[in-house]
Amino acid sequence: MKELGVGVIGVGEMGGRHAENLRRHVPGAKLVAVADAKLDRARSVAAELDIDSFYESAEALVSHPDVQAVVISSPPGFHLPAIQAAAAAGKHILCEKPLTLTLEDADAALEAVHKAGVSLQVGHMRRYDPPYVEAKKRIEAGEIGQVVIFKSIGRDPESSIAAASLVDVNGTLFHDSSSHEFDLARWLTSDEIVEVHAYAAALAIPELKPNAFDSGVVNLRFAGGAIGNVESFMHARYGYDVRTEIVGTKGALQIGHIQQTPLVSLTRSGSACDLVSHWLVRFAEAYLREMTDFVQNILAGRPPRVSGLDGRQSVAVAVAAVQSCRESRPVKVSLATLTRT
Repeated sequence: MKELGVGVIGVGEMGGRHAENLRRHVPGAKLVAVADAKLDRARSVAAELDIDSFYESAEALVSHPDVQAVVISSPPGFHLPAIQAAAAAGKHILCEKPLTLTLEDADAALEAVHKAGVSLQVGHMRRYDPPYVEAKKRIEAGEIGQVVIFKSIGRDPESSIAAASLVDVNGTLFHDSSSHEFDLARWLTSDEIVEVHAYAAALAIPELKPNAFDSGVVNLRFAGGAIGNVESFMHARYGYDVRTEIVGTKGALQIGHIQQTPLVSLTRSGSACDLVSHWLVRFAEAYLREMTDFVQNILAGRPPRVSGLDGRQSVAVAVAAVQSCRESRPVKVSLATLTRT
């Protein structure tokens, strides 16, 4: 194939960006169709991007004969049926993170794509962010020696209380925000997280109690002996703040920044700088690189860089963190022994 026909399932904020990238910026991609549970939104996005086909369901979209691959950006609670429908129709898949909300669903997703013989990539896009890519290269080159400590922070300026409350559909903070950090931890250390001890609170948004929470910290233990900590907060107010530090036996690497532009104003009243306001701003390049890599790998017959198994392992850490938080104890992570992607 010289061109890959792609459909996007779920065209809200994230799916809308994916659709726009596919339509205008990704070489070798042809945006064929979009689908959304809100048909008016699907119709509006299709009109904006000048495509003819829009649908109200994943099942309808995957039946389009010119769709060879799908991007799933619906809420996580609906990922499994969309993956199963796409796999059954023989479509390759890029599914947004988290892959699913439970390990049972994650394993069912892996089984579906394995049985169908299609490719599944999971949207852990920080692996495509240039600073993180550079950090990975330096760690693998031995620049900081053996990894000893992994630390990561993810803070959103504000979140929808209604969406955060729907844990059966969107998952907890550990599924949604922390899953990025869990994947980074596995990827940057080239090691598995085997145990977690988590704490959570709902102080900034007390309306989330008792089933959801606005902040969480998760202590990590890796198979190779390293330790780590992940902090997530969905109501920081001041800006979008993502930072990571990896400490090794020979040095450390720090990744991330909170400034939108490299400019600081110094006046008699003090100093000030602008801040990153949104995740689509901070990781715009990563999302584009991710989608480009997905399309090019499908066209070339190569396996995905971020596999379904990677997505499943991140879900396993999130599930263990929720259990740890509720039971007030350390919990072992149920790692997969599967080798399939």
